[in-house]
Amino acid sequence: MNDPILGSTPLGFPWQTPDPFLFCAYHLDAYPAGDGSLGPAASLAGRDMGSDFAGKDGWRMYHGETIPGFPQHPHRGFETVTIARRGLIDHSDSLGAAARFGPGHGEAGRGDVQWVTAGKGILHSEMFPLIDENNPNPLELFQIWLNLPAADKMAEPHFTMLWAENVPVRTEKDAEGRTTEVTVVAGSLHGSVAPKPPPQSWANHPEADVAIWTIRMAPQAEWTLPPAAAGSNRTLYFYRGESIRLGDREIKAGHAIRLQGDAPARIRNGKDEAEFLLLQGRPIGEPVFQHGPFVMNSREEIEQAFRDYQRTHFGGWPWESDDPAHAAKEGRFARHADGREERP
Repeated sequence: MNDPILGSTPLGFPWQTPDPFLFCAYHLDAYPAGDGSLGPAASLAGRDMGSDFAGKDGWRMYHGETIPGFPQHPHRGFETVTIARRGLIDHSDSLGAAARFGPGHGEAGRGDVQWVTAGKGILHSEMFPLIDENNPNPLELFQIWLNLPAADKMAEPHFTMLWAENVPVRTEKDAEGRTTEVTVVAGSLHGSVAPKPPPQSWANHPEADVAIWTIRMAPQAEWTLPPAAAGSNRTLYFYRGESIRLGDREIKAGHAIRLQGDAPARIRNGKDEAEFLLLQGRPIGEPVFQHGPFVMNSREEIEQAFRDYQRTHFGGWPWESDDPAHAAKEGRFARHADGREERP
């Protein structure tokens, strides 16, 4: 077998991703018990409030002042795919839509996915309510930024909930019965097909070959990652475990492994359970100009995005605060801009 590895780099923050992706932020926070108001029952002294990313005591307030998270902020020209593995995420946006999502199946690591097409412009907030007042409130999530082609950058904003109960999880066994579990958020694997992405997503084009999978391998398990389409970019993010052998190479945890898209990749796990994120897709192949929350195809379009935001605030913010959160006893739900409500 030819070596499927094109290269590997240590993981930083955020994780670097090739076209059609823009980056991936992996959040892992050991939040303490809640204070009864959805914030941490712990002193906030010594934190850079409003921009707390240092990880003091194993957790971050991010841009939140009382509840951790990201108060209202704008986006244009791309999509966010947020995979909630532990903890809860409260979404509110300028369309008047709202949601609470988190782990499903009663099991950490298999959670809901929110897929937001920012398109021509949206404001949204993502807060992390600490609802348990008696126990820690751990949070784990991926937020993946997926680019939009020029033809769809000014699409109408839209969000889709992929509830955990509807996201396929495929379990495969090696010759010794050791398991590899693959959660198929986008794309397909051996007949397990992910829920449909938003209508104007790059992932909605069959030829785009987009796959977003989370992978969990038992100790000593062996599994072959099947080939993708020729020309697709493919990266395996090895973020938890001890080591693997991939092809003829040993790779330690904490690395992004760039793979040849159309080649199978045999993975032999080491002595510890291992977890990976796989991102794959054909490149869009267009110029990328990014400034903060805006991703367009030219500098002029970026300047126009700022002018539009200053003039319209992308429809304005209909909530009483910049960091709205839902009631502590509220379950998982989504309420769309047209008033339609859904629950898993």
